[in-house]
Amino acid sequence: MRNPRTATVGTTAGVAAASVVACLALAGCSTPAAAAPGISDDTVTVGTHQPLTGPAAAGYASISAATKAYFEYVNANGGVHGRSIEYVVKDDGYNPANTQTVVRELVQEDQVFALLGGLGTPTHSSVLDYLDQNDVPDLFVASGSTMWDDPEGHPNTFGFNADYVVEGAALAQYTADEHAGSKVCVFGQDDDFGAEFLEGVELALGADGVTAHESYSTSNQDVTAQMGALQAAGCEDVLLATVNGFTALAVGTAAKMGWSPRWLASSSGGDYPTLVELLGEDVAPALLQGFVSANYLPFGPDGEWVELFEQINDEYNDGARFDGNTVYGMSVGYLFAEALAQAGEDPTRESLVEAVESGKLEGNGILPLMFGPDDHSAFDGVGITVVADGVQDYVGATYAVGGGKVTEVEPQPVELRGGGVPAP
Repeated sequence: MRNPRTATVGTTAGVAAASVVACLALAGCSTPAAAAPGISDDTVTVGTHQPLTGPAAAGYASISAATKAYFEYVNANGGVHGRSIEYVVKDDGYNPANTQTVVRELVQEDQVFALLGGLGTPTHSSVLDYLDQNDVPDLFVASGSTMWDDPEGHPNTFGFNADYVVEGAALAQYTADEHAGSKVCVFGQDDDFGAEFLEGVELALGADGVTAHESYSTSNQDVTAQMGALQAAGCEDVLLATVNGFTALAVGTAAKMGWSPRWLASSSGGDYPTLVELLGEDVAPALLQGFVSANYLPFGPDGEWVELFEQINDEYNDGARFDGNTVYGMSVGYLFAEALAQAGEDPTRESLVEAVESGKLEGNGILPLMFGPDDHSAFDGVGITVVADGVQDYVGATYAVGGGKVTEVEPQPVELRGGGVPAP
């Protein structure tokens, strides 16, 4: 005689099993791979907001095209865990109101798995809380603001750039090492970019180490008054917390005034090919001879990463102009592919964030990544590049910033492996 309890369990189990079979047959249930938005058996969909038009387009519109080209290269080589990466790029015109609209479209309509490389501090900060409230992984923000490093307040957000404090401190220390006793001045954007960069400069030189400080607004294309004030102050080394367009404006305006200090720029405004295009090929090589900038990614005319990215650019990006934006965009793409590979065969949003926090990601920078459970910043240091005879390259000086001080360190570039496609 059957035990009634056993019979009940067996019947319940049978009904449950039948329900699962029926559910799968009707596609009413999802496999673990399909449980996360933006994930199917064959694809993973991520999105971004970028300034394809508007005031920042001239300096940054090419970044997302480079990222997309890198993903096409990965897809042509088998994808990640057999999935192709689809990258949905939406134009926000560098306008925070537009950013809010397009990011909601990405999350609610496009059902992206993650946001990747959203560009700009004023733009991205306007969607920071929204992404957190919707548990969307917010990876590798394209801005050097320190606000992306907030594991408790925004646990899904991670930066990518070396932050502005790091860059300001490193450039100031390089100036002190190379030109001790010179009059150091700062020209910066009138927002957290300029403020945090100045904080870094003062960290290295002390508050009394800055001779003069001038700022600009992106809405005003005339910087004559600021350049005049810096010239009158006797500035010899001018450190720039500027985007590429305003770097060119500063250098060009000073040249018209007959003034030529030494220029040192944040990576956000220090890309030589972009500056040449903005200033003009007839005058740029002379104006930018000796131009100094910070960077943390593969750079210069040699190196396996640069060679690979040039090949990808030619084949998958219609041979667009190759510059620092190209390297930046493809480096962001590589780091995401690496995180996706670490997130497992059936990735979830949670496993993707855990992969970034694991400390196992290497990226392709010249210094180790800092990501961990208590640190959502990418790089704590930068290398110094200098333009010589039309070529911008590292000169060997590399600085890390931490514990309230600046330290010269040895670069530790990541070796290219697997043809630049991360292995699971």
